[in-house]
Amino acid sequence: QVQLVESGGGLVQTGGSLRLSCAASGRTFSSYSMGWFRQAPGKDREFVAAINRLAVNTLYADSVKGRSTISRDSAKNTVYLQMNNLKPEDTAVYYCAADQSYRASAASADYSYWGQGTQVTVSS
Repeated sequence: QVQLVESGGGLVQTGGSLRLSCAASGRTFSSYSMGWFRQAPGKDREFVAAINRLAVNTLYADSVKGRSTISRDSAKNTVYLQMNNLKPEDTAVYYCAADQSYRASAASADYSYWGQGTQVTVSS
């Protein structure tokens, strides 16, 4: 079992930046590949970014590629999502998730553990 707590969301203007953090506790953080997903009001949850156990491989949704960077710090049991050049369409609740497989995955069904989410609002 692993517990995930997101932080770092907030209100930002178009073109601004945010860094989301997800602190993991419980079983060994390095045993999990990690992902970020988001859900906007009235829309399905969608994949944002993922990083595998050893931080060798990363995946990004086309909508954030080039503007976002996922990283992890095993010493702090934390995964980060740095988002730059934010747009109003990035407004959503952002969720951190943990997957026990080795590879980074864009499929929400692969993730066993989820955080409560952090709100990101981008004003135009």
